[in-house]
Amino acid sequence: MVTAFGAACGGGSSADGEGTSQSGSGAANSSGDGSGGAGTGFGVGSGMNVGGSIDPGGPSGVGGSTGAGDACATHTATAELQPVYLAVAFDVSGSMGANDRPSHSKELKWDPVVSATKQFFADPASAGLTASLTFFPGGERRRMCSARTYEAPDVEMTPLPSEAFAEAIDEVTPATDDDWRMGTPTAFVVEGTISFIQAQRREDPGKYALVLVTDGYPQLCDGADSIEAVVEHVDEALADNIPTYVIGVANPPDDGPGNVDNLRDIAVAGGTREAFIIETGNPDATATTFRAAIDEIRGASVSCTVAIPPAPEGRAFDKQRVRVTYTSGAGEPNALAYDQACASDDAWRYDDPANPTQIELCDSACNAVKSDPQAALAVDFTCEDVIEVPK
Repeated sequence: MVTAFGAACGGGSSADGEGTSQSGSGAANSSGDGSGGAGTGFGVGSGMNVGGSIDPGGPSGVGGSTGAGDACATHTATAELQPVYLAVAFDVSGSMGANDRPSHSKELKWDPVVSATKQFFADPASAGLTASLTFFPGGERRRMCSARTYEAPDVEMTPLPSEAFAEAIDEVTPATDDDWRMGTPTAFVVEGTISFIQAQRREDPGKYALVLVTDGYPQLCDGADSIEAVVEHVDEALADNIPTYVIGVANPPDDGPGNVDNLRDIAVAGGTREAFIIETGNPDATATTFRAAIDEIRGASVSCTVAIPPAPEGRAFDKQRVRVTYTSGAGEPNALAYDQACASDDAWRYDDPANPTQIELCDSACNAVKSDPQAALAVDFTCEDVIEVPK
């Protein structure tokens, strides 16, 4: 995900004295006339499109005249929104579809859940996310009950949308009812996947989260595989800034209810408050509910933090000369207020007002970006103060 930044040196902006940013024009001025319009935007949601480029003009790469007293030019730099990585651990044990009892119905559980999962990975609305996929249980008992088995995912971190996940799911789907894997080594897959995330994050910094999809409690491993052990692992991961989302696939209501009750404890410890419990019994309803859960996780995972790019050549960054605008589709850009306390609606703030390195959208602005597939942000660096930053 990329947001465009314009550095406007024109005299068309002035400070409002109340700590709010002024509206930009939404289109960078390439003529060098000093109008100082906002930089072009790059979509933050699924409809990401790069705006037009800016002609720098002039022999020095700066538009407009360079003479003393003349209006200065418009500059543009790009900066990436914090990339988002989802590590998905997916239960492929027999209880998901071995058909050996009503609660293990492939038609009611595996088929609708897999259909919705494939759709998420291939959906253009997932653009901007990167995901991996790890199946569990893995291998025979010794390998199944070892965290090391799950430190390398079955599908490595891959930008979405991608068909690689559907292909991997098709490959792991048993050909007959007798081919299903037995056992649910939840604690071990969680521990191994967290280790994978930590290693991956060292190579590719960003916002990471674990997504656990399962239909029951840990079983067939030793005492180290328990809900309590899983809670301990995800609690430690949260302390390392790795949240855990949980999607629990409930048994059909007429057979073995209550198989996912304790999964809520994992979500709470993982910092996501509540597990998504998917009811089964009606395949269409199950697929719809599962897609809704995935969509909510997708939205919650979108980063609303933007690193401040370097100032244009020959200029120093001035934290009070920044303006942020939000545009939906072909609409007019709307200025977001600067509010370091995030007490205002549709506002933004610096990560550290004394020494800012990132721009953070406050809750209402962040929610708007997450829910708008045509959202675009623009950040202008102006030549005059447009906000008042507390010291």
